[in-house]
Amino acid sequence: MRALPTLVFLAVFLAGAVPSALASDAAFRNGDTIELRIGGVPAEETQLVTGAYTVDGDGFINLPHIGKVRATGLSQAALQSAVEAAYRSGEVYTNPTITVTIPATQRFVNVSGDVRQPRRVEYTPDLTVLGAISAAGGFTDYADQRKVRLLRKGRAQIVDIKAVRSDPSLDIVLLPGDHIEVPQSFW
Repeated sequence: MRALPTLVFLAVFLAGAVPSALASDAAFRNGDTIELRIGGVPAEETQLVTGAYTVDGDGFINLPHIGKVRATGLSQAALQSAVEAAYRSGEVYTNPTITVTIPATQRFVNVSGDVRQPRRVEYTPDLTVLGAISAAGGFTDYADQRKVRLLRKGRAQIVDIKAVRSDPSLDIVLLPGDHIEVPQSFW
């Protein structure tokens, strides 16, 4: 009987962890700004390396002592590992710990079509299709709420927002760079 509350806790905990895990899987793009912190090194070196870096037009960040490290296409975890490996293989630091974060203002989701205020919505790890539409002022009177298109990495998916309102578990967690198109209804 004691196992049931534990299982319920684990289910709720893991369900809450999913959006964050998906957000950290978002790949870096040219022009992204990242915050990089280093630990496990002398204090003066921490100040030298820790800071904001921008992914250049060729997909790299330029770091002290090691130069360019590819960032485009990598997830947060992969970039952290790549930078740590570069410092180790270059024999600059023996045991660096790298933490990479993305300022929330650097990522957006586009919402267009039959919404009251078509715009770029600032990305947050818990942003969903319905949340992004609400942030864009909601649907116009002529919107087709059953055929909302979610465009992600060149693929389109139809989302029925009326079904989402009946069953919130159908609401899709968004990723940076997603585009939502709300079509006009043709009665």
